[in-house]
Amino acid sequence: MKRTQWLLAGGALLLVFLIVTFGNFVPEKKATTPSAAAMGPNATSPAISIDTILALAVSQLTEAQKISFSNLKDKKVADQAGQLAVYHDLAHFWRDTIGIFEPYAWYEAEAARLEKSEKSLTFAARLFLDNLQSDENPTRRQWKALQAKDLFERSLNINPNNDSARVGLGACYLFGNVSANPMEGIAKIREVLAKDSTNLYAQLMLVRGSLLSGQYDKGISRLKTVLGLAPDNVEATLLMADLQERTGNKKLAVEWYQKSIRLIPSEEIKAAIRDRINELNK
Repeated sequence: MKRTQWLLAGGALLLVFLIVTFGNFVPEKKATTPSAAAMGPNATSPAISIDTILALAVSQLTEAQKISFSNLKDKKVADQAGQLAVYHDLAHFWRDTIGIFEPYAWYEAEAARLEKSEKSLTFAARLFLDNLQSDENPTRRQWKALQAKDLFERSLNINPNNDSARVGLGACYLFGNVSANPMEGIAKIREVLAKDSTNLYAQLMLVRGSLLSGQYDKGISRLKTVLGLAPDNVEATLLMADLQERTGNKKLAVEWYQKSIRLIPSEEIKAAIRDRINELNK
């Protein structure tokens, strides 16, 4: 199964495993992406546009699929409800028929921007945020982060008390290279934890931030808090296994990987974790 298909089919659980397995928190080489300083502290212009994204996606279609896409895109509608239906049809076309993430998420985002509901905006933002963390292309990752940032900000304009959206917005700064100061992202996440230290989503985002910065001991310490609150949290269990491995504690890493197997329903992911365990036991 191709990696893109895995991401579409497996959801957040598989995302976590891909992050842990392939080390996507390693910062990109500076030569391959615009520098944060060049972008400025409030950068909002992506290095690529949706036109480029769609052109690349369309180039992968068969002639019949190109006709289907064109017919959907050019469909005439009379009102907002009709346009929403078109956006959702386009999203499902790219997700279900073609299996390419970027145009799928784009049309979900367009529907959310048109609908202007907190729920739909947050959903679309999370699509981009969850996916970008396993994207090895820095330019495309930045584009996804800017999409997510815009959607989270729109959601927070509707409900400033949406802590999940605030954490997500912080994560865009942390992982997406959308600002010269990634600490803005840490600050936004810590705002949520200052109100509620048991917010698992915020705690786990800071763990990922520790992984990104190489502060493995700090990440382990925070994971102990998370696992004390939620002992069977799959993401925390996988991240703990990975951090133990990165700090050279192979025995503990194996123990945490073994625990994760009991929590994961996917046989495909279980098999991959067993392979990792076998490697550590050599």
